[in-house]
Parts: sequence; C-alpha cells; structure tokens
Amino acid sequence: MVRRFYRRLVAASALFTVELLIVWGLFLVCIVAFLYISSEVMEGGNIKFDEAAFGFAKDISNPALSQFIKIVTFFASRQFLTPAALLLVAYFLFIRKHRWYSLKVPVVALGSISLNLVLKFFFDRERPGNQLVESSGLSFPSGHSMVAASFYGLLIYLVWHNVKDKTLRNMLIALLVIFVFLIGFSRIYLRVHYATDVVAGFAAGFLWVVIGIGTLRRIERVTKKEVAPVVEEETPA
Repeated sequence: MVRRFYRRLVAASALFTVELLIVWGLFLVCIVAFLYISSEVMEGGNIKFDEAAFGFAKDISNPALSQFIKIVTFFASRQFLTPAALLLVAYFLFIRKHRWYSLKVPVVALGSISLNLVLKFFFDRERPGNQLVESSGLSFPSGHSMVAASFYGLLIYLVWHNVKDKTLRNMLIALLVIFVFLIGFSRIYLRVHYATDVVAGFAAGFLWVVIGIGTLRRIERVTKKEVAPVVEEETPA
C-alpha cells in the first residue's frame, strides 16, 4: 500500500515537473519571439521572412488548396469561435459542472481579442497588397492567429488535464497544434497577413493562454472555491 502510494506520488511529481517545464519554455520562447519580431516590424522595410513565405505560398497555390485554405481560416473567424466558445461555456456550466473551466473560456477568448486590438493600434501596420480575399483593419499581429492560439491552446490545456487515455490525449493535442499552424498559414496564403504577423500572433496568443490560465488557477487556489467536476450530494443533517 505504501509502495503504491509512493509510486503515485513520484508519477504525479514527474508529470507536474514536465508540465511546468513545457509551460515555462513556451512562455520564454513566446516572449523572445514577439519582442524580436515587433522590433523588426517597428524598423519598417521589407522582411525577408515575409517575402519567402509569400513566395512559398504562391508556388504551391492551386484551386483545390485555395478552397481548403478558406475552410481552415473559417475556424478562427468570429462567426465560428463565438458560438463555439458559448457552447463550451454551456458545457462546463450545465453538463460537466465545472464553473472554473467555464470562466477560463471567456477570459481567454475575450482577453485575446481585446489584447489583439490594442496591439494592432500600437503597431499600426498596414496589410499586404494583392489579397485573395477581402479583409480590412490593421495587420500586426494577426488576429486570426492570435485568437486561434488562445482558443485552441485552451482546448489543448483541457485535453491535457481531462483525457485519461494517453494515446488519445497525445493524438488530440498533435491534431490541435497542427490545426493552429494551418490557420496561421492560411492567413499568409490568402495574403491578408505577413508571416511575421502570424508568428507574432501565435506568440501573443500562447502567452495570453499561459498568463490567463495561470492567474485563474492561482485565484482558484487562494479563494478555495473550486467546483469539482462531479458535484457531491449533500449529506442529511
């Protein structure tokens, strides 16, 4: 019994350490990436990375891929993410009954959108020309990429903590990561954003996920008002 408890304790500690290292590593990489790219953008002029990305997208373009890209980019649009976020909130409020999870969804989603608008206003970068679809507003950082990184990053967090089957969990996380990168590439392919817009959007979006979830988890622990996923029945007095 003691040996089994010790093994579980060691396994839990190892999992916590791995998770902490991944989170801190992602946090530092995102900060460095965003600061470096934003400094390049502020200097103005053409950035070789942007031109190379546009060149690659042009080389592989074809009608079938263009149609697929338009479908992919829809999954980071306001028309999709708004009802998706509301459904996720309803699920954690009324079905799974985990109110802290239901709070994380709007904090991550609304916070990401608000932060993106502030950053766009600050950097004031115009969008590239010759767009394949109509798009308005400023360019840096990419709103689709930033919101996709935040929303699907939150889904990755939820999958990591709630899917028990290791194979299924890893497969879902891999698919979500690939999907986020596809959304970012779709913005370059459609020429509505520079590649640096997309990378900066990813960095800012993932940063917001880490900060938002970390802050809410700390509040959850301090207030001691965590609502368990399974609501316990009240015992008669």
